[in-house]
Amino acid sequence: MNKVIEYIDRESGKKVTESVMGDKALRFAYETLLGRTLWPVLFGSKLISSIMGRKYDSPSSKSAIRSLASIPGCKYDEAEKPLEEYGSFNEFFTRHLKPNARTIGQGLVSPADGRLMLYLNADADLPFPLKGAKRSLKEVFDRHSTDVLGGKMDVAVIRLAPVDYHRFHFPIDCHVEECATVIPGKYHSVNPIALLAYPDVYADNERQIVKCSTEAGVMYLVDVGAFGVGTIIQTFEPGERKKGEEKGYFKFGGSTVIMITEAGRLKFAEDIVANSAAGYETRVKMGETIAEVRHEI
Repeated sequence: MNKVIEYIDRESGKKVTESVMGDKALRFAYETLLGRTLWPVLFGSKLISSIMGRKYDSPSSKSAIRSLASIPGCKYDEAEKPLEEYGSFNEFFTRHLKPNARTIGQGLVSPADGRLMLYLNADADLPFPLKGAKRSLKEVFDRHSTDVLGGKMDVAVIRLAPVDYHRFHFPIDCHVEECATVIPGKYHSVNPIALLAYPDVYADNERQIVKCSTEAGVMYLVDVGAFGVGTIIQTFEPGERKKGEEKGYFKFGGSTVIMITEAGRLKFAEDIVANSAAGYETRVKMGETIAEVRHEI
């Protein structure tokens, strides 16, 4: 029996059933013996995702824009241009928003539109993030961190679905010393259908890691590639970055942004904490406040 994927819409407070683009294909890949047998071909290299990327960069892909826009949750009316003015599917997928489509809130804000799950007081050496995972949070970093991972951490995982706005932003004023560190990996889907079958996605997929110095201490922003994501594009330059500034974008495919800080440095909103404790993701928008900074812990 197919498991229904539900999350809490923060704006309404209601439970919502997620509409999954490519639901049948995902269930074939992750819930059948033949599909799992094909994992090395489908997800073991960038080839398939790159082929898909080229397809969706082509003008011939314009016909797929309307299909995506028709899926519940796709706020195409926020796009800076009418649908017919986009030259390819990926041009729409990586769209900018209209001016003032988002308000940048106080404190720590969501870096992206997506579904947010918190893992508070996490241990770097324990499996992350779901029951059944074997790889640890430390392995998400592939030994590229020496500070935050020495103690307990608070981890916010924001999962983007294909219907979402796919540019991601800085969640807080910060200083960034270096460009993103790229860790090559696989290209599994990040949809819950895939996460239940393959919970080590975040430690095995391609990741790009940025270390930020903030008023909440050291923060890591981890952008995770996924099936169909031909490219993760970082558009920022190292230096002083302002909250709400664009950091980069994902091309076609479901993707994830992970924020990691020292445990207790942020006071996350009560509704998000409660939803996460109950096992539900919370639908958030880029720019809305999700936590306050604690200056003393």
